[in-house]
Parts: sequence; C-alpha cells; structure tokens
Amino acid sequence: RLKSLINKAPVMLFMKGSKQMAKCGFSKQIIEIMNNSGVDYETFDILEDEEVRQGLKSFSNWPTYPQLYVRGELVGGLDIVKVGTAFPGNKTPICRDFS
Repeated sequence: RLKSLINKAPVMLFMKGSKQMAKCGFSKQIIEIMNNSGVDYETFDILEDEEVRQGLKSFSNWPTYPQLYVRGELVGGLDIVKVGTAFPGNKTPICRDFS
C-alpha cells in the first residue's frame, strides 16, 4: 500500500494537512517552496491515516514529516528541500527533475 501511495503521482508530498491547508509550520513551509517551484505535485495528509503515518517512517527510514518523493524515491524533508533552494541559481531536486 505504501509503494502505491508513494507512486500515486510523479511528485508526492506526505505532510500534515493538504495543499490548501497545512496543519503544521514545517508543512506550510514546504508547501510554499513547492508552490513557488511551479511543479505539479500531490499531497497525502498523514494525520488522516495512522497506519500510513507510522509505516512510512519505517519504510523510508526517515522519522519526520513532511516527506517528499519524486518518481517513487525519497528526496527528504523540509531541511533537504530548503538546502536545495538556499543557494542563488540552485534549483530544488524537484525542479531539476522536471525542468
């Protein structure tokens, strides 16, 4: 089931809340980065499904949320995505993959 969810879209974000309403500060920050990237992406609200919330931590070996996947591969969380945008002219891994 987790693999199916991860591959639901080319860019998949597992977060607290949705694109329309983030339910934590970290999710809100990553949504802003994603929206500014211009890349189409889907979200999954981990607060709605405890089995997915706990299972994905083990599956990905990444203990925190949000978690961003591109083409079924874990990119990382907010910290990793932020590093990708911290340098002038640098694009996030998402933008590089789809530009």
